[in-house]
Amino acid sequence: MDSSEDNSTGIFVNVFTNPLNIFLLSVCAYLLYKIFKSDESEGLSTESEPAGLPPMKRRDFTVAELREYDGVKNERILLSVNGKVFDVTNRGKSFYGPNCAYGIFAGRDASRGLALFRLDKEVIKDGYDDLSDLEPSDMESVKEWEMQFMEKYDYVGRLLKDGEEPTDYSDEEETGDEQKQKSKDD
Repeated sequence: MDSSEDNSTGIFVNVFTNPLNIFLLSVCAYLLYKIFKSDESEGLSTESEPAGLPPMKRRDFTVAELREYDGVKNERILLSVNGKVFDVTNRGKSFYGPNCAYGIFAGRDASRGLALFRLDKEVIKDGYDDLSDLEPSDMESVKEWEMQFMEKYDYVGRLLKDGEEPTDYSDEEETGDEQKQKSKDD
């Protein structure tokens, strides 16, 4: 028994005293962690994804129309970043909902606040904000936020400038069956 215990102790000492073996064990442990972590997050994302409200039909919004979607007047929560309007209701309600950390942006153009990293009402304009007075670095920040929102939330339309005409999105909203039927009819 003593020789087998010495062998296993010898192997153990060999494995953990050689720097290359320690490095390889660390890499293996890290890869196993990433594999198990990704499996857990995939399972959680499908189970914890809120059903919420159905997708909103695409349309453009005036500043006044956008204000209606603040999570209070209307249960849907929309906000604008760099002229694009996003529906954050299902995936972002805990951030942008009433009395939440970023609730000040609900129903508003959040571009200036995000660019300047400020959460106070003084930074958010009541009318259309063309952002022309922002520094180039602030505009880069706005564009980065816009890209993040495009990846995470549903894009539902544009924020209209005063007097600007809305886009007709009716062609985009046809379902696959409607498009097939339309092409058969033609």
